[in-house]
Amino acid sequence: MSLPEESHPYVVFLPAEQKDKILSAIFGSKASLEILRFFLRQGIANKIYQKDLVRQLTYSNKTIIGNLKTLTELGVLTECMEKIERDGRTVWVKAYRLSDIGKWFALLIAEEKELSDKEKAEILQNIFRNYIKWVKNLSEKLYMDKETFKKIFDEEMKNESHT
Repeated sequence: MSLPEESHPYVVFLPAEQKDKILSAIFGSKASLEILRFFLRQGIANKIYQKDLVRQLTYSNKTIIGNLKTLTELGVLTECMEKIERDGRTVWVKAYRLSDIGKWFALLIAEEKELSDKEKAEILQNIFRNYIKWVKNLSEKLYMDKETFKKIFDEEMKNESHT
């Protein structure tokens, strides 16, 4: 089976035991999707402050904080606390970053134009590495010869693109 040239394959690696929870948390909530889209607009590698999400998204503080908590618990986001000086006082602020799986989901909902070439290349390399690990582990469980996959890879890399 070959893919039509204009299609974009989307690959997302999910922890098997949390698959339903993660998919439900992201696609079952418009707020979660908006949080991921916010990361896309700011840059998928950038840190996002909770206060910026609360200020700029049209959801209540409770909804945003609840979704951030769920996405963090499921490993889609990572959370950190930062100490900053403001008006002569020290305050702690929460910040978030997309995890690897979070970046995959952001890519899944992204318009290609929203990502820089550097971000696309980083995601592609990460997806490829994880896919190869998955194929390797599955092939070992099925007692398949890894050379078969090396041969397929070499054949496909030699094939001329028809773009």
